[in-house]
Amino acid sequence: MDDVKVEVKQILTQYLEQNNMRKTVERFAVLEAAYSFGTFFTIEELNDILERKSFPVSRATLYNSLKLFQMLQLVVCHRLNDGTKYEATYIRHSNCHQICTMCGKVSDVDSRKIAETVENTRFKRFRRESFSLYVYGICSSCQAKMTRERNRKSKEKVANKKNKHNKK
Repeated sequence: MDDVKVEVKQILTQYLEQNNMRKTVERFAVLEAAYSFGTFFTIEELNDILERKSFPVSRATLYNSLKLFQMLQLVVCHRLNDGTKYEATYIRHSNCHQICTMCGKVSDVDSRKIAETVENTRFKRFRRESFSLYVYGICSSCQAKMTRERNRKSKEKVANKKNKHNKK
């Protein structure tokens, strides 16, 4: 992972130099923080990690940095049911995710067949750079909760029927 951080810093440095932009410590701190997450993160979580490192930055700096990183394809923005989340994705430009519609948990899906299919698809007058696939459903934890709740209600219903029958 350290090699990836070095490489993304080089990409950012090169872009800033080529475009005569300032190489600010804030941009590099935001990039470092974004790549310290092993998964999706929100702007609030990014802000929290920077504050814990005693490096607070303004909200505008966070948004502007993330916008730049998205343009450089170092970060991907996901608009999910439970809000906007970001993902540091320099290595994997194409992603498949499963998203629980109950709890909002997002996890990666290793789907080489889907990636191969997209890779081999010919697009008309379009150059594909990457893709994201979102599969919505209910995770096993939420399914188990729903089953327990359904069983509890079923038992209560049976108990209520018995109580009504016994009162007669």
